[in-house]
Amino acid sequence: MMKTVDATPEKLSQVMAAIPKDRPIVMLNMLKFRERALYPDGTSDCSGREAYRRYSQVAAKMVAQVGGNPGGWMGAVQGTLIGPDGESWDSILLVEYPSIQAFKRMLATPEYQACTVHRMAALEDSRLICTVKSDRAA
Repeated sequence: MMKTVDATPEKLSQVMAAIPKDRPIVMLNMLKFRERALYPDGTSDCSGREAYRRYSQVAAKMVAQVGGNPGGWMGAVQGTLIGPDGESWDSILLVEYPSIQAFKRMLATPEYQACTVHRMAALEDSRLICTVKSDRAA
């Protein structure tokens, strides 16, 4: 299975165009941490979890600045009941934003862009799934 840590510009544009502009969104983050963080310069001065904490300290402030709730919910994965064999996650994180535009504004800030070096160093694999509350049950 292909491991992914960052969205391609094409995928980001596709999702941005598909999400209603005026609806709150919740981002589902599925995270698999590296045992040791791996920074672009080859250094590994901390664990993947610690590097993600470094990212989260800045990212949480940025989420709040665009009107979001950075502490929606986070939990440690205990096991997968339905999912591909061999796919496993360490943590699941839900982050609320007032709109897809707010999320896009956050991504564009220099402060957020600078802190993503820690996210990239921290993660072995991830998923970021954008959700909009359904008006009815599935």
